[in-house]
Amino acid sequence: MASTVEIPKQHKACVYDKPGTASTKVEMIDTPEPGPGEVLINLYASIPPAMEPMLTYCARQYPLRGLPLRLWYYDELGTILPSSASQAGLNHSQWKSLPYPTSPGQIGGHEGVGTIAKLGPGAELAGVKVGDRVVACLEGYDGVCFNQAVSGYYTPGTFQQYVLGPANYVTPIPESLSSAEAAPMLCAGLTTYAALKRSNAKAGQWVIVSGAGGGLGHIACQLGARGMGLRVIGIDAASKQELVLSSGAEHFIDLFAHADGAALTAEVLRLTDGLGAAAVIVCTANNKAYAQAMGFLRFGGTLVCVGMPEGELTPIATAYPNTMCAKMLSITSVAVGNQREAREVLDFAARGVVKTHLRVEKMERLTSVFEEMAEGKLMGRVVLDLS
Repeated sequence: MASTVEIPKQHKACVYDKPGTASTKVEMIDTPEPGPGEVLINLYASIPPAMEPMLTYCARQYPLRGLPLRLWYYDELGTILPSSASQAGLNHSQWKSLPYPTSPGQIGGHEGVGTIAKLGPGAELAGVKVGDRVVACLEGYDGVCFNQAVSGYYTPGTFQQYVLGPANYVTPIPESLSSAEAAPMLCAGLTTYAALKRSNAKAGQWVIVSGAGGGLGHIACQLGARGMGLRVIGIDAASKQELVLSSGAEHFIDLFAHADGAALTAEVLRLTDGLGAAAVIVCTANNKAYAQAMGFLRFGGTLVCVGMPEGELTPIATAYPNTMCAKMLSITSVAVGNQREAREVLDFAARGVVKTHLRVEKMERLTSVFEEMAEGKLMGRVVLDLS
């Protein structure tokens, strides 16, 4: 099927010009041609979140072109950044588990949203067409691959106006859901929804969201409280109290109003009738938050790891085998959700169960957004306008 969309020979992209700093700049780069089974996506925006897991590209499946294992697309606002292992962290080369520093000229971003501008040979067999508004993903452990190439690190990411993607990994966005409303659901919403499901918490039980006022956290509060019938307690800085409570949390705990971890634990136990929470979802990329979280759990409780701290790898300080055995505690993790969960979370958004707190910034403002994230000032999400 021939495309009727005019495609420029070059397009704008945000690149990391000084890795090790927050610096980015906008450059013109060549627009690629889709190969067999690929589609060319015209992206319009990007979301640099503050605490969200990095999605990956699977170099094993696409060894020649390093094509993305998963991409999300929508047609009015654009692409979503990771925050737990954040794109800001990649630019600063702060994620020490990665084998080498981010290279100069790398294009950041791990999720793109836009419309299909051109089909490669055979792409029509996937049931897609030019102009489609779609979300692309896989079934199962979508973000897990033995031979990963991380988008925005190993592989050019989605801070650009045009990107290639595999045609057979797309899922339609509900017609009743605007693109702006859909975008955060395809990363922050999907990740936290998967985390809540893996926590095994039941309706009516207490769940704590650590980092509740961040890009992932405030969505986790809404999905848990309004979508799954959980009783949510949000923990974050005082400046985010209004956002957390308006997102459905029954209680808010000011992280810095308590002298130490013991005082914080005492407040959790007071709010949960002395028992503790059935689950703790750690959305913040902070080792101290993980250490504190173990003390918040009731017997049979589950800690779900979402935020991925930067810096040197550090074990969870209070995950003592004796305590875990005595209280039958569990620790699990989520990198991202799967295609079925993507459809479910989009449905929540389409029905108005969850809405994202966001603002829009231009590509040229990406450096400032990264700085705001690093200072912990960002509330909710930022949409990066790629137009």
